[in-house]
Amino acid sequence: MSTPPATSPPQGRRIVAVAVLVSAIAAFALWAFAWPAARTAPRDLPLGVAGPATATAPLQSQLQQQKGAFDVHRYADEGAAREAIKDRSVYGAVAVTPQGMKLLTATAASPVVAQLLEKAVAGQAPEGTKVTTTDVVAAPSADPRGAALGASVLPLAIAGVAAGAIVTMLGLRGIRAAVALTIAAAAVGMVAAALAHTWLGVLTGNWWAEAGVLSLSTLAVSGTVAGVAALIGTAGIGVGALAMVLLGNPFSGVTSAPQLLPEPVGYIGQLLPPGAGGTLLRSVSFFDGARIAGPALTLGVWALLGLTAVLLGSLRRRTTPVREEAPAAREAAPVG
Repeated sequence: MSTPPATSPPQGRRIVAVAVLVSAIAAFALWAFAWPAARTAPRDLPLGVAGPATATAPLQSQLQQQKGAFDVHRYADEGAAREAIKDRSVYGAVAVTPQGMKLLTATAASPVVAQLLEKAVAGQAPEGTKVTTTDVVAAPSADPRGAALGASVLPLAIAGVAAGAIVTMLGLRGIRAAVALTIAAAAVGMVAAALAHTWLGVLTGNWWAEAGVLSLSTLAVSGTVAGVAALIGTAGIGVGALAMVLLGNPFSGVTSAPQLLPEPVGYIGQLLPPGAGGTLLRSVSFFDGARIAGPALTLGVWALLGLTAVLLGSLRRRTTPVREEAPAAREAAPVG
């Protein structure tokens, strides 16, 4: 009587490998999402101080003593501080005026930072001093807490990953793949703008500029995923997805601010498409395009590198079969 065959060693190793790999991915995801959220605090957060030097010196000294929490900028008066906020040089400013102390915030830049500044300034103000708050660049009434804008980062990253994966799995190569990725990104951008701007009203800038930012953000992700897959095979889809979703999304700082994340997470996040895309979208939608050069360049570089990798991967695939078929052709050639 024969006994049932035991599980072969290779199969057993595969089971263990699956368990270890899934556990590692789960641990990585928890670290990427939970660690920055648990360590949220101001780190060199740009903050302005406006007014006569004699009146603002004590406040400036107190702010600078908070262990690198604030990067304090001096402005001559309230008007200059307001312009700096609109230009995205600072997240807010404290203006000392004859009427008293005034806090200038910008909830459009980050509602979380605006609340943090209110608490910080209230704690630094002399006892009995009333601090009035003015929202210089307010978040849209449809999204006062910035929740909808923050929630848009993950879907756009997923859409980019999906576009890159679909183009790869359909076998599109070279110029055809690049064209498909570009058209898909443009479609995603227009659909996203229609939903976020036209329907929900959470974006308030130029519609076409917003659609362009959303399209470029998608293309930066999809091009990277398809490009890596073109160079190393379908495993590149997973590599691209891990980088863009599990790192790019929690490191983006869109729900708070890059300066509130642990170092160097905030800096790294701005070098990835989700973070650069979120920053660029805020500037275009709420700040009339202030300081768009950096994030726009970041997205453009990712998109260009991704599409270049797609084209290079196609060339590599074309040359490889020729080298493999050459010996077979020589063997098939008639002798004599």
